[in-house]
Amino acid sequence: MIAAVLHEPKKIVIEEHERPQLSPGHVLISVRAGGICGSDLAYYFKGKSGDFAMREPLVLGHEVAGEVAALGEGVSGLRVGERVAVNPSVSCGACRFCMKGMPNQCLKMRFMGSASVFPHVQGTFREFIAVSARQCVPVPDSFDFAQASMAEPLAVALHALGHAGSLLGARVLMVGCGPIGCILIAAAKRAGVHKLTAVDLAQKALDMASRLGADETLLADDQAAIDRWSENRGTFDVVIEASGSPAGLNTALRAVAAGGSVVQVGNMPAGQSLVATNLIMAKEVRYQGSFRFNSNDYAVAVDEIVARKIDLRPLMTHTFALEEANHAFAVALDRSQSMKVHLRFG
Repeated sequence: MIAAVLHEPKKIVIEEHERPQLSPGHVLISVRAGGICGSDLAYYFKGKSGDFAMREPLVLGHEVAGEVAALGEGVSGLRVGERVAVNPSVSCGACRFCMKGMPNQCLKMRFMGSASVFPHVQGTFREFIAVSARQCVPVPDSFDFAQASMAEPLAVALHALGHAGSLLGARVLMVGCGPIGCILIAAAKRAGVHKLTAVDLAQKALDMASRLGADETLLADDQAAIDRWSENRGTFDVVIEASGSPAGLNTALRAVAAGGSVVQVGNMPAGQSLVATNLIMAKEVRYQGSFRFNSNDYAVAVDEIVARKIDLRPLMTHTFALEEANHAFAVALDRSQSMKVHLRFG
């Protein structure tokens, strides 16, 4: 098989690898589509994502769908040729966080395409992967692979919104309208928000936010409007920070109403400018981080996509062959022309 292997920033090499060997309880997946995520972009352009730095060549990718190519010993409930979305995370089930019902915080987490452990957990931008049967969520035989791969970022969004509490009738602000921000908008609208306002630096991103359900959009340089949101102890019941910038978090803390909630989804760079965290105390704000997702979030995300309850197709702007991976990453970084970029296999 071939694999797209990142050896250093901006250098993916297409290599021939041996197909994975199957262990009992595992299945061989013929990968058919994979989405490029923000963390993939960080590894590709900087060699690290958050605190996780590459120490060896890494196959990126964790948003994936394909079809079952072979079944390992003891596998039931799946069949060869079946289309599946693949949950890229495997928790141990036994550490203190797994036992507390927080498997996304697992101390022995194996997350595909991540440098969080060494040796790294190789990702999905290769023709075949071997995964445990429990990672596979079947989709209809005719369902589009790229759409099925969108279950992973939707699971991230559903997990984040779960931290916000009930959104029914709420006034919500989305700070940052990249792919994950727009997915959060679609999921929040499905959850019954009364009014959703979106803010971003780029008009193109705001146009997409409107297509996904934002009721009102605002460019981030409209400081007068943002200042008005902070008047009378804030405006919004819930603010979701998806920009990953200190400026975005400052906007969130200023705009949230006293007693409201701020959920941080964006990965904030360390050592950046100061944030007005005193407002958390002064307005009694509930400030909640959200990291990845749990298996139930993923299963629900697959169902929402397959049933068209949440339609993310407008976000899917570009598709490239696996062999064009370097070009695909360059396009994915350019938000003036792309939102969600996919690689196709075969």
